[in-house]
Amino acid sequence: MDGKYKEIAEELFTRSLTENEMRTAPYEFPEDSPIEQLEERRQRLERQISQDIKLEPEILLRAKQEFMKIDSDADLEFMNQQGGVDRTDDGWMKERVLPMEREYQRVSISGEEKCGVPFTDLVDAAKCVVKALFIREKYIALSMQNFCKTTARELGELGEKPLDLRVYEEIPETPVDADAPVHPPVSETHPYENQDTKNMPADTGYSCKMVDGVMHVYTKKSPMEKSTELDLPYPDLKEYIADMNVMMALIINGPVKSFCYRRLQYLSSKFQMHILLNEMKELAAQKQVPHRDFYNIRKVDTHIHASSCMNQKHLLRFIKRAMKKYPGEIVHMEHGHGQTLMEVFENMNLTAFDLSVDTLDMHADRNTFHRFDKFNAKYNPIGESILREIFIKTDNHIEGKYFGHMIKEVMADLEESKYQNVELRLSIYGRSRDEWDKLAQWAVKHQVYSDNVRWLIQVPRLFDVYRTKKQLANFQEMMENIFMPLFEVTINPRSHPELHLFLQHVVGFDSVDDESKPEHHIFNMDSPLPADWTEEDNPPYSYYLYYTYANMTVLNHLRRRRGFHTFVLRPHCGEAGPVHHLVSGFILSENISHGLLLRKAPVLQYLYYLAQIGIAMSPLSNNSLFLSYHRNPLPEYLSRGLMVSLSTDDPLQFHFTKEPLMEEYSIATQVWKLSSCDMCELARNSVLMSGFSHKVSIRFLFSHLSFCPLWSLSFPFNLSLIMDLIQLSCAWQPFCAKCSALTFSLVSRQRVTGWGPNTARRALKAMTSVAPTSRTSAWHTAVRPCWRSSTSSPTLCAPRTTSTRRKHSPWPPSGQKDTKSTTPPPTSNPPSAPPCMTLRGCSMSGLQLVV
Repeated sequence: MDGKYKEIAEELFTRSLTENEMRTAPYEFPEDSPIEQLEERRQRLERQISQDIKLEPEILLRAKQEFMKIDSDADLEFMNQQGGVDRTDDGWMKERVLPMEREYQRVSISGEEKCGVPFTDLVDAAKCVVKALFIREKYIALSMQNFCKTTARELGELGEKPLDLRVYEEIPETPVDADAPVHPPVSETHPYENQDTKNMPADTGYSCKMVDGVMHVYTKKSPMEKSTELDLPYPDLKEYIADMNVMMALIINGPVKSFCYRRLQYLSSKFQMHILLNEMKELAAQKQVPHRDFYNIRKVDTHIHASSCMNQKHLLRFIKRAMKKYPGEIVHMEHGHGQTLMEVFENMNLTAFDLSVDTLDMHADRNTFHRFDKFNAKYNPIGESILREIFIKTDNHIEGKYFGHMIKEVMADLEESKYQNVELRLSIYGRSRDEWDKLAQWAVKHQVYSDNVRWLIQVPRLFDVYRTKKQLANFQEMMENIFMPLFEVTINPRSHPELHLFLQHVVGFDSVDDESKPEHHIFNMDSPLPADWTEEDNPPYSYYLYYTYANMTVLNHLRRRRGFHTFVLRPHCGEAGPVHHLVSGFILSENISHGLLLRKAPVLQYLYYLAQIGIAMSPLSNNSLFLSYHRNPLPEYLSRGLMVSLSTDDPLQFHFTKEPLMEEYSIATQVWKLSSCDMCELARNSVLMSGFSHKVSIRFLFSHLSFCPLWSLSFPFNLSLIMDLIQLSCAWQPFCAKCSALTFSLVSRQRVTGWGPNTARRALKAMTSVAPTSRTSAWHTAVRPCWRSSTSSPTLCAPRTTSTRRKHSPWPPSGQKDTKSTTPPPTSNPPSAPPCMTLRGCSMSGLQLVV
């Protein structure tokens, strides 16, 4: 079987190497949508509602007031008396229809098992999808990244024994009350001020060495005996390639493609039906929330490069100000001779008066479409690389002085706006070992820090360029230059004090470059090891990603031992090039950027949905480079329930205003006619995807929660996600047990709103103590958090905590039984529902909760 997977995968890889342009995949989603018809329906609905309001204004007002008034203890008690539960003979609890349920229109679909697809195809598709999720769960847990707990819980029910999910340890409940501050606590002292090495952790005495492209850590500095190696796990290369082959064979499987395509279309239809029935009620409920609107909810720009985080006007003003303030400062060395800033511009025959935005010529235009080389040239002001080195580089003759000042001005604008946060990318190229120290010294020396900013480190895939220039001997040297300083500062923070301080605000790694470049090599067991990769051809995308992931995994385990925070992998993926880039991203990455090619791969799109993998999308950037705006799949992804957020990518090239993220939101809203609920959901997704600490994210999402009149409607699960996972589970059960278990499990679990039998029995009583809303039905747009448990602790995603070497249950599970647990013994204190929920269309700052 492994040989068959390998043959299929190699054939697909070979096809991707020979084709200049990707063929349109079968089951590709239609690009044109009947916007006019949707608009006519919406207008008819609005006219009908406006007529109803004119006829019965007082009755409608009283109904709204009664509907919104549910947060008092008396109302909850009344609802408990009216609702309650019934217990049937088989031990299952039966919900009564609560009074509030009639406030929303619902549509229920039964007979899922009679969908018209051959049952054997349904079973095979379910097996393949679940197997892919198990593969991702294995690698994400091993690297201590975040994995959606909802998905993990459902996968655990398929295993022969519970999976080792110690990564998902619970954290204390965060108290939320009316007196909670709106903003997270501001640092009292600058984090870069305390550089006293005596206050830093001591040296552990470990040593490290790279073997076959992966770092190994030893307990003694010398000699490096094999017996002294620390047990820091990393993925086996042979196993990774085998998993890649399985995934490549899966995405071209006919029944699986049909199954995933139908499920995605089904999700889109459910969303459109919900909008048609309940959109006006959503907007009416949103207006009831005091003080909060889209402008003052938290938003995070999850994909933005530091070298282009300012707009053209900002850069122009800074250059003119520098020419006026520092004309005689030596900023560049040319053939051993220092040049002042004034001399640099005199050599170009330019003065401050001559400069304009058009002179800078840094904005992307129609000539950059599918021309990444021209786009990279836009980073040079006036087309001169010397100006790029002077103004937007950290490593130059003035030690990045101008660039540091510009970044601090951008940070000041963010702090003034209060509600916008960014994750800036800084580059580490891997050409020399001292790049990390220079970058950290730049940040510490110029005090480049803000509570609104976190850093990611991007590694350009430019080994072929460095090898051609004889700057590197092999690929392993590049990996050593990137990761050796990180291991050294983790082992002994006092050896690199500035780097130790800087890393406290770095959240992960990114892999960047033009994905449309042709790849001349297939990553398999015959590929050279990093030490043997001495040719001038660039390694393939999956090669870069695997060795970055493997070293990051070892580093994360070492840092967790030392009590430091860990890193995540969030690469550029799926912007262009072959689809197998998205396969590597699915297996190894916590989040990705772009993800445009998912629109051509229904299997991968459905897997990204089930795994709730964050996708930072930049429609304006894509519009100038690879895909016109009206063809961008972001609205489709959002309607189907994928974890998508808006980002700016490069404001210097694509935006005009002082607030590029708001510009991105405004254009998307106008072009795709997004509602304020949709905008708030995108903002909420950006916080969930971001690398801000759990404490800060909790304040972003849940502060002032008690101000919301619907805060008590608590349903801590992603309903649509659970529905699909349970349907997969129900399709997998007949493979091991009886076919009749499918219908029983489907109906039973849907009746308890998507939990497994054990959890449902324990929580149903608590769930029926509050009124359900339209978004607590089986709509996939209802609730989209990654809840970590069914307890009363509102949590986002799993924290990265200590984990040992992972032992996974075999898949497929052998001898699996159809487990039907008995009713748990009654307890005096049943678990209460979490005090917050995530609704599709809510701000998730806890301040604007929209039903």
